[in-house]
Amino acid sequence: MKIESYKQGTPCWTDLSTTDQDGAKEFYSKIFGWEYQDIPMGDDQVYSLAQLDGSDAGAIFTQVAQESEAGVPPHWKVYLAVDDIDATASQVSNLGGTVIVDEFDEDESGRMMLAQDPTGAMIQFWQAKANIGCEVRDEHGALTWVELLTSDQEGAGKFYTELFGIGLDIETMPTPEGDPYHMLMTEMGPVAGIMPLPDHLVEMGVPPHWEVYFRVDDANAVVEKAKSLGATVLFGPEVLPMVGTFAVIQDPQGAVFGIQQAPTV
Repeated sequence: MKIESYKQGTPCWTDLSTTDQDGAKEFYSKIFGWEYQDIPMGDDQVYSLAQLDGSDAGAIFTQVAQESEAGVPPHWKVYLAVDDIDATASQVSNLGGTVIVDEFDEDESGRMMLAQDPTGAMIQFWQAKANIGCEVRDEHGALTWVELLTSDQEGAGKFYTELFGIGLDIETMPTPEGDPYHMLMTEMGPVAGIMPLPDHLVEMGVPPHWEVYFRVDDANAVVEKAKSLGATVLFGPEVLPMVGTFAVIQDPQGAVFGIQQAPTV
């Protein structure tokens, strides 16, 4: 599905910070069919736009030294659309979050900032100018869903709903572990999930964080292909009513992402 604009509070972009950019590009190309447009960023850095039939679907870049030296593993980042990033920045602080990187311009593409929500999860905000973010959604290899895994589900829900002026649905089906699952809601419907950080991740010291899911035509085939390329399957494939078939995978460089095959009608 082609996208022309995003409502405030809607996930609009994702990119991968990784230790092996070339290896990651090859991996995702083989499972999602991505092609790349490499954009030089200076200091020998390249931002590789991942594209499906010429439409931007995400990006891959080499992790900055400060992150790798601090022990931050490769990870997918989530960007949420905002109408006015300067107003959003002031609200982040008022609502108990922390602005990590102040608002700045990305050429004529848009304005962005990095923040940490009150539960500890890092999140990026994007005010579009020439670039809306993902130009395609809900197709094989394209972003389809994001969710926040947090130790304070109620606090997270309060932060994001008040920040964006959107709703929260708490009457949803539970997770496979039986935990409550909440969804952020715009007038267009659900846009993101919020769930408790699973106990095994808490025990491993994994902090609250956002995760991304990509749509696939055949989840079982993608899982097998990913495993053959050196990835590790952390969960699934599992079929959930009304959700479809999904799995959680760790790529060969260590970044975790999900896949989802739409349910059959």
